Amino acid sequence: MFRTLLRSLSARIGLPLTGSKALLALLLSGLFTIGVVACSGGSITSQEVAGDAAAQATSSGAATVAGSTLDGILSAGTIKIAVPQDSPPFGSVGTDGQPQGYDVEVAKLIAEDLEVELELIPVTSTNRIPYLQTGRADLVISSLGSTPERAKSIYFSSIPYAPFFSGIYGPSAVSVAEYEDLSGYSVGVTQGSLEDLEVSEKAPQDVEVKRFEDNSVTVSALLADQVDLIATGNTIAGKVMQDNPDEGIENKFVMKNSPCYIGVRRGDLDMLEWVDVFVRYKRFSGDLDQLSQTWFGEPLQVPGF
Repeated sequence: MFRTLLRSLSARIGLPLTGSKALLALLLSGLFTIGVVACSGGSITSQEVAGDAAAQATSSGAATVAGSTLDGILSAGTIKIAVPQDSPPFGSVGTDGQPQGYDVEVAKLIAEDLEVELELIPVTSTNRIPYLQTGRADLVISSLGSTPERAKSIYFSSIPYAPFFSGIYGPSAVSVAEYEDLSGYSVGVTQGSLEDLEVSEKAPQDVEVKRFEDNSVTVSALLADQVDLIATGNTIAGKVMQDNPDEGIENKFVMKNSPCYIGVRRGDLDMLEWVDVFVRYKRFSGDLDQLSQTWFGEPLQVPGF
C-alpha cells in the first residue's frame, strides 16, 4: 500500500522512488501543518493582531497598553488629565498662575474619587486629542464635543459631563421661550457666528438682528441696553452672568446643543466604564450641578440627556 502510494506520487511528478519518499514526507509534514493552522486559525490571527497593536502602541509612545490605564493609575497613585488653558470658564490660567475652571474642578473630583494624586496637563483645542493618544494624558476633560470623525481616534464617555450650547440670553423681565416669542425684539449677535446663522434662519421676520464684530462688543450691547437680547454660547453668557449678577441675565432657550464629553484613549474599556459611572454618580449627587452654578451661573442643563 505504502509503496503503491510512493510509486503513484513518483509517476505524477517524475521523481525516482527515493526522491518520492523524501517528497512524501515533506508533503505530509506540510499537510499536518496546514491542518493545525486551520483548526486554530482564529486564535493565531487574533494573537498576531494583538501583537501588532501592542507594537504600534509602544512605537507611538503610549504610556500604557490599551485596556490597562485604570490599573496603571491606581498602581502609580497619579492620574494625568488634560484640561483647557484658553477656554474660560471651562479652563484658563488664573491670576495666581494656576489652572482654574469647570473642567479643572471635574478633574479634581475624578482624582479624589480614585484616591490618587492629580497632574493637570494644560492643552489647547489642537493638541488635546494627540496628548491622549500618545499617553501624555490619561483622560481629556477639555470642553470636548463628540463627533463621528473624532470617534475614529478616541472613545467618549457615554453621557456628557457638561453643557455646551448656543442660546438666547437676556434680562428676566423679557419673557421669551422659543423663536416665535422673539417677534418685536432686537437680538444682538456676533457677525458670522453660528448664532448669527441660527437667528437669521429661524427667527420671525420682524426681529431686529443687530450684528457686532466680536463677542465682547455683543455682550457690551446687551449690558448697555442697545439690544433686548443676545444670541451666544453658554460659556460666554456664563461669564457675563458671573461678572454682572445684578443684571438678572438668564438663559431663555437653547438654539443648538453640543454637550461636552470626557475623552478616553481608544481601547481603554476599563477606564471608559469607570468614567461613565463617575459622570452618572456626580450628576445624580448634584456635584456637577453645583459646579455649573459656580462657573456657568446656571443649573446644569444638558438637553436630551
